[in-house]
Formats: sequence, C-alpha cells, structure tokens
Amino acid sequence: WNKQAEKLFGWQADDILGEHFYSFLIPGNIQEIERHASFFADPLPERFQTVENKSVEAIITCKDGSQRDVELVKWRTQAGDTVVYNVLARNIENRKRAEKIFEESHHQNKRLLDAISLILIEIDSSDKIIRWNKAAEKAFGIFQEDIIGRKFVDCGIEWEWSEILAQLADTRRNDRQTVLNDVIFKNAEGKDGYLTVAINPIVDEGHVHSGFLLLATDITEKKILEMQLHQAQKLESIGQLAAGVAHEINTPIQYIGYNIDFLQTTFEQLKEFYHRMENVFRQAQESTEGQALFKDVSDFFEDSYLQECIEETPDALEQSLAGVNQVSRIVSAMKEFSHPGTSEKKPININDAIRNTLIVARNEYKYVAEVVTDLDENLPPVPCMPGEMNQVLLNIIINAAHAIADVVGDEGTEKGTITISTRNGGDFVAIDIADTGCGIPDSITPKIFDPFFTTKEVGKGTGQGLAIAHDVIVEKHNGSITFESKDGEGTVFHICLPLEYEPEAEPVTRVLD
Repeated sequence: WNKQAEKLFGWQADDILGEHFYSFLIPGNIQEIERHASFFADPLPERFQTVENKSVEAIITCKDGSQRDVELVKWRTQAGDTVVYNVLARNIENRKRAEKIFEESHHQNKRLLDAISLILIEIDSSDKIIRWNKAAEKAFGIFQEDIIGRKFVDCGIEWEWSEILAQLADTRRNDRQTVLNDVIFKNAEGKDGYLTVAINPIVDEGHVHSGFLLLATDITEKKILEMQLHQAQKLESIGQLAAGVAHEINTPIQYIGYNIDFLQTTFEQLKEFYHRMENVFRQAQESTEGQALFKDVSDFFEDSYLQECIEETPDALEQSLAGVNQVSRIVSAMKEFSHPGTSEKKPININDAIRNTLIVARNEYKYVAEVVTDLDENLPPVPCMPGEMNQVLLNIIINAAHAIADVVGDEGTEKGTITISTRNGGDFVAIDIADTGCGIPDSITPKIFDPFFTTKEVGKGTGQGLAIAHDVIVEKHNGSITFESKDGEGTVFHICLPLEYEPEAEPVTRVLD
C-alpha cells in the first residue's frame, strides 16, 4: 500500500494492511470481481507482465466515505510456497467522466435525430447502415434494432432501387449532393407513397469518402394535394369554358334540328306523293280517267316542297353529319380534359393534343383572335402525362386570348393572332405559342410563374395557370418553359419537352466501388 494509494484513497498503510481486499469495494463491484474469477487465478509468465483480460474496473470506498472509479491490474509473484498478488490501481475518474459526457452526448444526439421529422439514414464505407432514426422507422415500418449493421441494399425498403443506387454512385463519383424527387415507395402500411431524397457524401478529415447521409421527406400528402389542386384547376378551367363550349355545341345542334325538322316535313309529303302516284299507276291501268289523275298528282307536286326536298336533302344530310361530328369532337376533347389523368408518362401525339385544346378553347379566342398553326406532322411521339400537358396548353392559350382581348376588346372589329408551332429539335420537341396581345410588363416578369400571382380581376383567375405549367413542364417532364415578351406587342412562350424517357440505371450492388 504505497504513498500514492494513501493519497488517492485516504487510508494509511497502518490502517489497511491485513484487511480483506473486498472490504474496500462497494457491493456491486464484488460480484463484478467474482465474475472475473481469473483476476486472482492464473500465474503470469513473467513477474511484471500483465494481460488485458486481467484488468477490471471497480469502485473503491475511500476513508472519508467517498468513492473513486479505478481500474485494477494485477500480477502475481511467488517466493517458495508463498504467492503474492500485486494490484495496480489506476484512477480513471477523468475517463469515466468523459465517457459519461460522451454517452450523454450520444443519447442527446439520438434524441435530436429521433425528433427530426426527416427520414435519416447513414451508411458507412462498407455500405452498412449505422444510423436509422424514428422517422425512418415510421415511414418504412422497419425498427432500428433490426436494421443497424445490415447492408443498405438488404434493408428491405421497397422503392426504386436502381434509381437510388445510381444516384449514390453519382454522389460518390462527383462528390456532391444529389436530390431525387417523387420517389415512389411502399410505406409501413403497404401503400404507395412519395419521397424527396437528398443524398449527401460524407468525407473524413483526409478528404476520403466514408459513407453517405440520406435525408428524405415524405411528400405523400403534398403530392395528393398537388394532384387535387391540379384537378381542381382543370375543372375550374372547364367550368370557365363551359358556357363557350355549350355555345359551340349549340350551333351545330341547332342546324341539325332545323335539317331534321325539314326532312321530317318533306318526308310526310313524299309519302303522300308516293301513295298518289301509286294510285295513279293502278287506276291508269284499269280505266280511261288517267289524265285527270295525272293532273291531280302534278298539282300536288307543284304545291309541295318535294322539289326543294330533292334539291336540299343532300346538303341537309351533309350538314347534319358535319354537326354531329363537330359535337363528337368537342365532347371527346372535353372528356380528355376532364379526365384526372395519370402520373405515368406515355407517348402522345403532341399535335393532336394542341388540336384538342383549340377545340375546347375555341369560344375563348374566336371573337378576338385568329389561330394560325404550323405543326410538324412528322413529330415522333412525345413521352408525356397527357392530362397535365393538355392543361398546360389550355392555360397558355386562354392567357393568350385574354391578352389579345385586352388589346382589341371582347367584340372588337379587328382580331389579333395566336400562332402555335411545333418542331423536332433532335432530342426534344419544341412548342411555341405566340400572341399579339398586350405583352408582359418588365416589372412583373420575374413573378409570372409564382403560385397565385395574377394581374386579372377577382373571379377571372387564381394565378395558378402558369405556376402549374412550370411545375408540369420542368418538374414532371424535365423540360423547360421560357418566354419572350414586349410590353404592348405580345408574348411568345417556348416549351421544350425531352423525347426520351430517363434511362433506368443498371443494378448496383456496391455503391462505394
């Protein structure tokens, strides 16, 4: 019992020599020491050699009643039949305090990470998951204790793995954050949901990649609200067009009705004429009174509309068929617009989409503008979400008509022009929609794609049209929408849509290679 032991524990050598070693240990430490039975057992090859498993931590009771954390290391010496155990006690209070602070910090960090609403997943350099917060548990239905230490690709998340792993490889290769939007996944309830996933590279002090941090936001509710908003805006547009569409349908319906009424009247006379002629031919064969009968038929023919019927019936039938076809086209176009659409892209004829839009919107522009189209009939199919693309075209064409109306008036004697053209740009299709309207003042050009921004009177617009157009073209189709405008002269919107689907990445089994 050396001087350092006296200083550390307060017991003098005279007080301690001959006492049982266990008397200085708190009760819990006695069981701990006994679990390390070999601590006072196996001999050591050399006098002052220690072995790692021959050390234990203990709490020693000091003379003043206080307690100290120590690490005990023993070695054994032997002189004849006498075995002496020497114990080295190292004060580890500073280390224990540091461990406690570290542990508290670790728990605090865990609490903070678990409190974050973002899904957080950390992957180490061997592709194993080392962090998985409560938001991840809630989203995927996989608990932290079941996932830590497993390979990322074996974690059981149901989502677009080829896309995720390709982006991980891209993040590693380019040493930059990548963001994936609208990632479809199966949530804890087995239903489809949507995530925005940000993949961040983790770099150590030597600028060597040591893993990834994935931060994901569950945007399922936002996506549902967006879909509902888009559908509501579409229905709003249809509602605004309803009166015009009714007028467009009413005109052909009217002349179809007139023609059918005309045909019905003349057909009754035609039946009467047929019966009289039948009687004439029958009696002409049986009597000499044929001349009188012929005169009767002739007088009826001159007083009837049969001659007009013969002359006008072909035109009446042709007009009626044209009217029926026009109504059919309008109803078909309306049906395309009112359909909720799909979140998946499919190849469409963009020229047909433009023609359908012009049919639906005709009453909006026909009094104020002439439409000139220059459509490339050799365009390849464009991968689009049809319903959403129809909405974009409708919004821009209606805006063009309203801009021209501001110049010429709703019933002006002169008309403006809406010019729509399409062309093949190689790896994209370009759509230009130009108008000779009032143009867009420079002061508001930075705002026109902002949600709810509008210069129209209350009740004439929600300010969502161009915001939705920008979202559909840029975010959902990876295209671009720009415009050129001169105040007082007109505006041209330029839309570019990529011709190819985004290529699917090849399966990746190790992201850090």
